[in-house]
Amino acid sequence: MSIISDIQAHAHPDKARIYARYFKTGKGEYAEGDVFLGLTVPEQRTIAKKYVSLPLAEIEELLYSKFHEHRLTGLIILVYKYEKASLVEKKNIIKFYLEHKQRSNNWDLIDCIADKLLGKHLLQRDKSILYELAKSDSIWDRRIAIITTFEFIKHNDFEHTLQLAAILLNDKHDLIQKAVGWMLREIGKRDEKALLKFLDKHSKEMPRTMLRYAIERLNENIRKSYMQR
Repeated sequence: MSIISDIQAHAHPDKARIYARYFKTGKGEYAEGDVFLGLTVPEQRTIAKKYVSLPLAEIEELLYSKFHEHRLTGLIILVYKYEKASLVEKKNIIKFYLEHKQRSNNWDLIDCIADKLLGKHLLQRDKSILYELAKSDSIWDRRIAIITTFEFIKHNDFEHTLQLAAILLNDKHDLIQKAVGWMLREIGKRDEKALLKFLDKHSKEMPRTMLRYAIERLNENIRKSYMQR
């Protein structure tokens, strides 16, 4: 069985219709025209593990498919390949990911991948690529930039998340506002003082959506104080 037929065998038409609405595929929406088969993420992870040896050329075919699950399964395979790869292979996988990053064209295609792949790779490496992505016209590039830093946060390294959050502070797209707020909230889980320091400096200019996400886990009185500023 090929990976395409394996994915097709797990299709759920009812779920596909629900996903199409949930992921905003309608006319004028951010994922206009995207097509779903209705697989769950756990199903796609199971399939990806079976095909971890798939060559990059065949993963590229998945990434350029019209089907959302083909793209996500291909990206998940990259994560699993990276875990087992040699140093040279890791560099090639990351190069491949960045060359085709425009195919990560919905928020789940980024949130399931960026920190686990690019984040792991950049943990002990130069992170300037993230600042380039943060200044891109593409909302997906900008989301990759901030979500990648989730891996750094897990290692209690908040520097780049905070710097990128400041760059993205006035972003107009709610998908970026939510992503930045989420990453700030993750910092707050580990170091509330670091979050409060950032909020004291920037909360008055933060979009309300970003602020609400960032303060979600704080004490109610503190939340009210920031929202009233």
